[in-house]
Amino acid sequence: MALRPLQDRLIVKRSDPELKTASGIVIPDSAGEKPEQGEVLAVGPGKRSDKGDFIAPAVKPGQRVLFGKYSGQTVKLDGQEVLVIREDDVLAIIE
Repeated sequence: MALRPLQDRLIVKRSDPELKTASGIVIPDSAGEKPEQGEVLAVGPGKRSDKGDFIAPAVKPGQRVLFGKYSGQTVKLDGQEVLVIREDDVLAIIE
């Protein structure tokens, strides 16, 4: 990967939200703003504590996460758009 995130930043590849429920109901795009989801491609070393030590991030590459719709900065990488966000912008890890 040509990008290496710094501090507590993550590089996330967006994935499209489910447009159909398990029972087959189609969800319209205008149903409201929902958190986005994506796969973590890379993780920075973490924040620095007051003592200067790194605090390891809770998120790891390969995990799927939820984040706010307008979080982070979109960047083009090898022809695809990825998102650079802070770990604080992650709402949840999808298990």
